[in-house]
Amino acid sequence: VLLLTLSLVAIAHAELCKPDAQNAFKVRLSIKTALGDNAYAWDANEEYLFKAMVAFAMRRYSSKSTTQISNVLLCNVTDRVSFWFVVTDSSKNVTTVPESEVEAAIRMNRNRINSAFLLSDKTLQFLKITSTLSPPVEPSTPVWLIVFGVVLCLIVAGIVFLIVAGIQQRKKKNKESTERENLEEKGEVTVTIENGIPCEALDLKAGHINGVFAADDERFTSL
Repeated sequence: VLLLTLSLVAIAHAELCKPDAQNAFKVRLSIKTALGDNAYAWDANEEYLFKAMVAFAMRRYSSKSTTQISNVLLCNVTDRVSFWFVVTDSSKNVTTVPESEVEAAIRMNRNRINSAFLLSDKTLQFLKITSTLSPPVEPSTPVWLIVFGVVLCLIVAGIVFLIVAGIQQRKKKNKESTERENLEEKGEVTVTIENGIPCEALDLKAGHINGVFAADDERFTSL
């Protein structure tokens, strides 16, 4: 009788869990892609962990749920790794939990399931369940405050630039004025620009001889 019962249960489970069965989900894992040389082998222990995580998700989704690990059935496991699973009703054990409830439970606990297998939404795929989007990262500082700080820094930088440029220009003018005074004190002749025409500055100490009168002086002999 026990063998007959176990056989009937196995047959019933085989009918419940099969590709494209009602309320069944296909899962595909890319362990080698995600972990490279640190990839682990998919074996009976990993299957047990997957069943435990699905049972955990169902129990957490509904506080009244009595889902056990034995209620999670896996079938058509391939080496690549992919498989199908269903969750049976704990009260009847001959019917499966509606697809909508399983999907809601998986979506609610997706991060916990991914973490258990060191994978992500891209490497642990529930083909009927859309990937969960991570919540947008909100900056600790408000955006308007960041913009205000940038504008204020630009204004301060502009003011500092104008002050420094004014100081440098004033120093340059003072330096030119000092050099001009030194040249005048030494009696050196400098060239200035008047109306765009270079003119020689008059040497105030030595004077300046006009060439026209100099020619007239040479025609007379000295007494």
